[in-house]
Amino acid sequence: MPPVRSSGVLLYRRTGGRVEVLLGHMGGPFWAKKDDGAWSIPKGEHDPDEDAEAAARREFAEELGCPVPAAELHSLGEVKGRKLLAVWAGEGDLDAAAITSNTFELEWPPRSGRLQQFPEIDRAAWFDLDTARTKLVKAQLPFLDRLAAHLAS
Repeated sequence: MPPVRSSGVLLYRRTGGRVEVLLGHMGGPFWAKKDDGAWSIPKGEHDPDEDAEAAARREFAEELGCPVPAAELHSLGEVKGRKLLAVWAGEGDLDAAAITSNTFELEWPPRSGRLQQFPEIDRAAWFDLDTARTKLVKAQLPFLDRLAAHLAS
């Protein structure tokens, strides 16, 4: 069985001589009181035959409520975890406070029979690369190193 595929966009900007990346805090009750290790690159699953970069752009728009504000994207490759995640980096800017995420349905509290809607991303923020290393889920950390290497070349 082929791995589940997921694609995302790591948006970055340069401000005051440093690089900042846009991350989304994962929504839902499990992540509500967590901060370090609870942020993600905007991403989502897609069919194996779908163009991965197109899926990354679509998922960015669904999770943040706006299109990717970068015309060109650079591949940062893939990382295999529970899913095969492909990420592209693009330089651009957007108002992190203005995001509007799509939602998912979850029975909450557990075994209550009550279904509730939660945003996939409950907030977004810009972080410098050092801070992003503490905020980002561990499985996605290689993409920060790859972005730094790309920008240094």
